[in-house]
Amino acid sequence: MKDSVAEAQERDKGPARLNTVSMLGQAYSLLGFRIVDGVVGAGIPIKPRYSAVFAQLGPQGARSSALARGANMTPQAMGELIDELEAQGYVVRAPDPADRRAKLVTMTELGVRAVEAAQLTITDIESSLDAALGSAGHDQLRVLLQRILASEATPPSR
Repeated sequence: MKDSVAEAQERDKGPARLNTVSMLGQAYSLLGFRIVDGVVGAGIPIKPRYSAVFAQLGPQGARSSALARGANMTPQAMGELIDELEAQGYVVRAPDPADRRAKLVTMTELGVRAVEAAQLTITDIESSLDAALGSAGHDQLRVLLQRILASEATPPSR
């Protein structure tokens, strides 16, 4: 039986109340592991850290330096992750047509299958969110998250 909003709010008043950042972090981890489980369940053995690349890498590919910035990682850490993904057949590096000195990271067919399996899992998660929050609640969550992301896009003046 689901708790009412009032019951949930009353529970949240106690000393064990988590702050918003903690709850967002826990939700992010939970959902990330659900995505990995879905991809692994589709027969594609991936690790959670691979999402740092897969979440950003579109069909056109990207330079590892751009992937590192987008994942908030050092270029060295991203390079090691790309090495691992390349060794497992998920991505390849090739000369960037715009600058032959640079390498472009692109997905292989296996990488594309992993992303497709992740997208199917995300669709299931979205349905679960609709069931848990109701369609209006899910829409409201999306609006609020968009506001957070927009407010963080430009750092405050100091």
